[in-house]
Amino acid sequence: MDTTNKKRCKWPKNDALYIEYHDKEWGVPVYEDAKIFEFLLLETFQAGLSWITILRRRENFRVAFDNFNFQKIANYSDEKLAELKLDAGIIRNTLKIKAAKTNAIAFMEVQKEFGTFSKYIWGFVDGKPMQNNFSSMSEMPANTPLSDKISKDLKSRGFKFVGSTIVYAHMQAMGMINDHTVDCFRHTEV
Repeated sequence: MDTTNKKRCKWPKNDALYIEYHDKEWGVPVYEDAKIFEFLLLETFQAGLSWITILRRRENFRVAFDNFNFQKIANYSDEKLAELKLDAGIIRNTLKIKAAKTNAIAFMEVQKEFGTFSKYIWGFVDGKPMQNNFSSMSEMPANTPLSDKISKDLKSRGFKFVGSTIVYAHMQAMGMINDHTVDCFRHTEV
């Protein structure tokens, strides 16, 4: 696919991996629990880091965390968590590694209550993406009252590393919010 003449958001710059992520994934509504959990796990590890750092290690995370299988992750032993701390292919942060298991357990509890995690998370926006019309990245907030509300609810359910800024980034990634700038070719597509 020729992407040279397409007008897009400024943040991917000239990075091929970022451009592909921007053009194919970012902001596309995701309703499948498995994919939502993948983004949630990756956002957990992104806390305090740049998204490109996580994106470049995404396949390493996929291998290390059993293809983002939340049922398996919820049952990780202390030995498995210790192994992950030695894996140079991922972010070796003890608290984030523990949070992956904690969040997998909490994720399944939400599924029990709502039928699917998707039904729960999309319920905050009545099941359809919110459409923003920003002209530039500088207009985009780091968080909103809605991300504050979701963050608070997730924390009350036992989730870790789900501050409002991380939640807002998660909402952008999984398409709950369309934050492609209005001049970006993806704005009208998603």
